[in-house]
Amino acid sequence: MIRIFKYGEVANGEIFARDNIPVNVEGTVKEIIENVKTNGDRALREYSEKFDKAYISEFEVSKAEIEEASKLVDPEFIGILEEAARNIRRFHEKQKRDGFSINGEDGIVIGQRVIPIEKVGLYVPGGTAAYPSTVLMDSIPAKIAGCDQIIMVSPPMANGKINPVILAAAKIAGVDRIFKVGGAQAIAALAYGTESIPKVDKIVGPGNAFVAEAKKQVFGKVSIDMIAGPSEILVVADDTNDPKIIAADMLSQAEHDKNASAVLVTDNFEFAKKVSDELEVQIPKLPRAEIARTSIDKNGKIIVAENDLIKAIEIANEIAPEHFELCVDDPFAYLDKIKNAGSVFLGKNCPESLGDYFAGPNHTLPTSGTARFSSPLSVDDFVKKSQYTYYSKEALCKVAEKISYFANKEGLTAHGISATVRLEEK
Repeated sequence: MIRIFKYGEVANGEIFARDNIPVNVEGTVKEIIENVKTNGDRALREYSEKFDKAYISEFEVSKAEIEEASKLVDPEFIGILEEAARNIRRFHEKQKRDGFSINGEDGIVIGQRVIPIEKVGLYVPGGTAAYPSTVLMDSIPAKIAGCDQIIMVSPPMANGKINPVILAAAKIAGVDRIFKVGGAQAIAALAYGTESIPKVDKIVGPGNAFVAEAKKQVFGKVSIDMIAGPSEILVVADDTNDPKIIAADMLSQAEHDKNASAVLVTDNFEFAKKVSDELEVQIPKLPRAEIARTSIDKNGKIIVAENDLIKAIEIANEIAPEHFELCVDDPFAYLDKIKNAGSVFLGKNCPESLGDYFAGPNHTLPTSGTARFSSPLSVDDFVKKSQYTYYSKEALCKVAEKISYFANKEGLTAHGISATVRLEEK
């Protein structure tokens, strides 16, 4: 059963603390990466047989396989994926930014260019559940940014194929190439390249502890989006809400995995008890009841800030949750007070699942308090910026001695000479 605390009985730093079983994956992942670096496709085939129980002769998914898979997916679901993709494109198109140029006196030109990253690797999980939403959320912003190639990897099923809904989503999103490989070995292949899989410049996408550790270890060789932890939701709700709805929203994240965390902050103790009771009614009815049960019992919390909704929001700001639901009648009155959250869901008719699948804002979000300094995945994650400077001779003449003076103050004489030498008569 979920635990109920009065405000002050649990430290904010402990609100999303998880009763995890420690797993040492660092050494295993390091070994996998080295094996892939050394043995390429051969290592990937060995790991596919070991972990996925599948023999893979050709890693790349053919266009024929993609077309075949798309036909296997319910047409109604295809329509829903297409509509979700439109919403995601509409939102992320607004994130595009241009470079700039500043023209000064004497022919000075300085500026900045916004340049798409050339090759992006997208990891899509394929273990206990298939996530076509991840395909849409992570590849559409890259397409909008103008990346030359989006290269997707996803674990094969035992039949050696990728789940059809994953391939259907990839077709809708415009993914360029797809490979049947998962786990830490897939991250290694994207970072270093193999005979079949090209190396990329950046890797994005969620995964289990081994995938997260692999992304951490290859960072520097390639860029990554983030090291994401287990899913989390914080709901701020007053007692005008229906406890059944609030419990359902909490379970929408608790069912992800046993380490997920669902927290309610409310201003009424009686309402807190009603939500707790409702959780007990709903959990046994879920197909993933065992996962949700463990998540709620080990990591779930209800915190009561008596008659103080502002205090509830302050608590949320200190926690910096991945998902933040503000279930009140006038949520926009409080929006400016929310400083730290990955994605905010406003009002009583805005479940977090809207963000996971359909509304348009990205669902790849900072976790574990990193929303204090990190942002959701966006078009910005798929571009880099380069700056440029042009000075005419006349412009340089006016500042060369100042550059030399500055450089000499730092003891870097050659820096100064490189400016003044251009002024010498020839």
